[in-house]
Amino acid sequence: MTDNAVAPRTPSSSAPLTLLGTGAMGSALARAWLAAGHPVTVWNRTPARAEALAAEGATVAPNAAAAVAANRLVVVCLLDDGSVGEALDGADLTGRDLVDVTTGTPAEGRDRAAWAEARGARFLDGGIMAVPPMIGAADSGAYVFYSGCAALFEEHRDTLAVPAQARYTGADPGFAALHDVALLSAMSGMFAGVTHAFALIRREDIAPKDFAPLLVSWLTAMAPMAYGVAERLEAGDYTKDVVSDLAMQVTGNATLLRTAEEQGVSAELLTPYLALMERRLTAGQGHGAEDTTGLVDLLLTSGERRELS
Repeated sequence: MTDNAVAPRTPSSSAPLTLLGTGAMGSALARAWLAAGHPVTVWNRTPARAEALAAEGATVAPNAAAAVAANRLVVVCLLDDGSVGEALDGADLTGRDLVDVTTGTPAEGRDRAAWAEARGARFLDGGIMAVPPMIGAADSGAYVFYSGCAALFEEHRDTLAVPAQARYTGADPGFAALHDVALLSAMSGMFAGVTHAFALIRREDIAPKDFAPLLVSWLTAMAPMAYGVAERLEAGDYTKDVVSDLAMQVTGNATLLRTAEEQGVSAELLTPYLALMERRLTAGQGHGAEDTTGLVDLLLTSGERRELS
């Protein structure tokens, strides 16, 4: 990934823009741009939800087509990709720079890029790595992945960086969504582990508020293992610098399952991952000396595997 992170700042030229969608995230984006001095035209399917922004200086368009016509830069933040198509149906996109930060899949990003380009627009897809309160807040850590037209990103980089850092991930329009969903998927796995951990102590005389700092510090210490996985995937050597090999981990997994049973806790959040580890271990000679990097390859569905050296 090309790291083009840009810290949020007020650009010297406060370019006008249009925003379609004034839900919680859209409103947060609009307020950040308004606070930075950008003239913002907004539209929302439910007009009442846009009126609050009018009091803060936004211009409310009567319909999506009028909003699109108002400015060259058009940012879309709607419910889903289907909503984007419906909102822009009938709008003249000729000469427009369309930036779609609606949550979607990589395939939807690529399809929407082709759709927009066929209608005379440049296109950039986006994946927002933040919740609304983080938008426009200094030092919140919020950022947005962007992918697609590089010239569009460079031209509007300052404006896009006002609500949150802007990170360009490449010309493939699907890469922003792919980075977004990959990180969210990792987060979901972590949440599953946290849920299981608290379930294990739930019936004991252990205060959750006392256990939480231990859990956070442990997960923080373990997170850098991702660097090792990346290095092994790049090198193609899954035994490189392994500390806890797969054979040892699979043996230790039995203790995790027995403890869950003793505590009266379902192991359903753990068993899919543990089963994948055992499958890798028994798949062939030598896998026991690896760590869990090889599980990545097991997750690639047949027919969609790329050649792995």
